[in-house]
Amino acid sequence: MGRDIFERNDWEYILDEHNGMLPISIKAVPEGSIVSASNVLLTVENTDPRLWWLTNYVETLLVQLWYPCTIATRSYEIRKCMDKFAFETGDPSAVPFKLQDFGFRGVSSVESAGIGGLAHLLSFLGTDNIVALMVARKYYNCRMAGYSIPASEHSTMTTWGRSHEEDAMLNILELYPYGVVACVSDSYDIFNACEHIWGEKLKSQIMSRNGTLVVRPDSGNPVEIIMKLLHILGEKFGFSTNDKGYYVLDPHIRIIQSDSLDSETITKILDIMKAAGWSIDNIIFGMGGALLQHINRDTYNFALKCSAARVKGVWRDVWKDPITSSSKKSKGGRLKLVQNSRGEYRTITTGEPGKDILVPVFENGKILREDTLEEIRKRLGF
Repeated sequence: MGRDIFERNDWEYILDEHNGMLPISIKAVPEGSIVSASNVLLTVENTDPRLWWLTNYVETLLVQLWYPCTIATRSYEIRKCMDKFAFETGDPSAVPFKLQDFGFRGVSSVESAGIGGLAHLLSFLGTDNIVALMVARKYYNCRMAGYSIPASEHSTMTTWGRSHEEDAMLNILELYPYGVVACVSDSYDIFNACEHIWGEKLKSQIMSRNGTLVVRPDSGNPVEIIMKLLHILGEKFGFSTNDKGYYVLDPHIRIIQSDSLDSETITKILDIMKAAGWSIDNIIFGMGGALLQHINRDTYNFALKCSAARVKGVWRDVWKDPITSSSKKSKGGRLKLVQNSRGEYRTITTGEPGKDILVPVFENGKILREDTLEEIRKRLGF
């Protein structure tokens, strides 16, 4: 840091007396627990009185839990929203594949992609984020945490040239004669592509496939474009009415919207589709930057603060309560998390009655608990 302030003696003490292991104890809420805001999620205590400073030293690393927790929360809320629309208008069993992670290229690092991408996969099974699958396999004993499909991108379409757009689209159908395949279709004119190329010139090839073509718009106002495309594709390929009274396109054709999306836009699209009589079954979504990057530590107000200190053998509560901001007040005491009969969480001190939900996960250099991805998903109810 440019000054002689590094406590070398203390670190050598950790090396000599603790075999290089950090003498701290961490308790945390089980991964996948759905805890309301303003509650304790983990506690850290030092196990060697000489190293009283160590708990605060690890704050910077541990508070980075804000990142996967925030993404997991966002994806979970979107999943609940989609479950609601599917229950009302379509097939709930298809919802796990309704939100695809397109965020790898938009994050700050490969590590961020892996951590954030896996957080998304707590609630969904769709991803183009390969490193998230690697993290799941390495750390959560899950051989395959998510899935994707063959899909074109603009370069694989535009290299054919504007005059050969139909040939580029035909090539996709011939390369993948069965199963689900997605094709970006707005390289020039998304409406012409859906009405005249997909809907007329290549319609017979689409209808003869044992699978589904997913058309991808990638520019413009997503709400307006989705509604117009539903109208065009409905006219060209036909549609039926499901048992809930909503329109569903012929199973050979669907739409994926992945441009300019956030959770609010997804809800708006589904609201307008429902109002117009269209089922959620007609559409899939993909999110990139808004899923893994358009967030920060303040999105859900994450913080890690000193709450108690033992001075001359006596514990004292420690907290801050600045007069200039009530939202900056922190919790005091040795904390625990309890749950009432209605399933509601509440943070109290260890001296108060109630079973602590926090469980030991780390002590003196040893990891005490490792959950599988399957166990975590079950806690979310998926």
